[in-house]
Amino acid sequence: MKKISLVLISLLNVIILLAQPQVSTVAQVTPAFFEITKIQATDVKNQAVTGTCWCFSVTSLVESDEIRKAKKEIDLSEMFTVRNIYIEKAKNYILRQGKAQFGEGGLGHDMIRATATYGAEPLSVYTGLPAGQKMYNHQRLFPQLQKYLDSILRKQPIPLDWLTGYTKILNDNMGVPPGSFTFEGNTYTPLSFAKDVLKFNDEDYISLTSFTHQPYYKPFILQVPDNFANGSFYNLPLHEMIDVVKQAVKNGYSVAWDADVSNKGFLQGIGLALNLDNSVKYTNDMITADMQEVPYDSSIRQQLYENLTTQDDHLMHITGVEKTKGGKTFFIVKNSWGKIGPFEGYINVSEAYFAINTISLVVPKAALSKELLAKLK
Repeated sequence: MKKISLVLISLLNVIILLAQPQVSTVAQVTPAFFEITKIQATDVKNQAVTGTCWCFSVTSLVESDEIRKAKKEIDLSEMFTVRNIYIEKAKNYILRQGKAQFGEGGLGHDMIRATATYGAEPLSVYTGLPAGQKMYNHQRLFPQLQKYLDSILRKQPIPLDWLTGYTKILNDNMGVPPGSFTFEGNTYTPLSFAKDVLKFNDEDYISLTSFTHQPYYKPFILQVPDNFANGSFYNLPLHEMIDVVKQAVKNGYSVAWDADVSNKGFLQGIGLALNLDNSVKYTNDMITADMQEVPYDSSIRQQLYENLTTQDDHLMHITGVEKTKGGKTFFIVKNSWGKIGPFEGYINVSEAYFAINTISLVVPKAALSKELLAKLK
């Protein structure tokens, strides 16, 4: 993720909206969408002062999958997964002698891998909040973790029990997750809960992207800082990546979306994300769902990726597809900044914005067509 705080970005969008003249506000925040297909999702949450959107987005995806499969809603603990990935990052950082990405950010596959390795817990069992704290805030936690690891690396050979001290920092700041717990009258461990209740299988999910510097229909290690685990992503032509999301939603599946949201077109405050012209100074009355957007193609997308304009800022959860009266396609996206904006935490993302700003996707494999699966072998 970029160093700019995404929490601040969301607050700035609201502040900017309030500061602008309130012209045609109703037309902006209540566009006439129709042909709406929406996947059921759990309640909007708030990652607050943390860089853990990767977990909130994919946890929401897994929760929606649970609704689809079992017809019941289970509120999962994001911080149980975050804690376990903090441990994975620490091991990686130590073995690479400090020459590795160590930050709060991650990619969608990290949640999938953590659940397969460590299991899952309900939020009611483990919140990840220390006593008396009501909102997530890792501004103090993460510097402590970094300082501790760097201190360990200064004393080589390092002590074999270094993880004990690291785990204590996590315990002090996030609490200790239970090794077993009761859920709906039965006792589970995190692994048995993931297997027996969620029916979770990491092979049920696939990571996708679309860039021209790698061959299509083959996996490659996505070159973004938060890919600390060196995860591979299947590369698709741009139009096929877009179609995957449309078809997934049409068939009842949602999608986790990794994108750049630090540009002027991502306007959580009015509930729209549009591919706007950066050279134009827009006024409030110019922003509508049916307005003309900047054209896009795979070469423009690639250029913005290679000059570091498009970066993996933020992950969200695509839960629907809709159209405007003018025929434009929008994706319905669940964010993790709390219930802000006119759609209480959701934002309507245009196809053009999606095409230019997408970094990667996590998609249930069952949502892919047989033809595409054959191409991916």
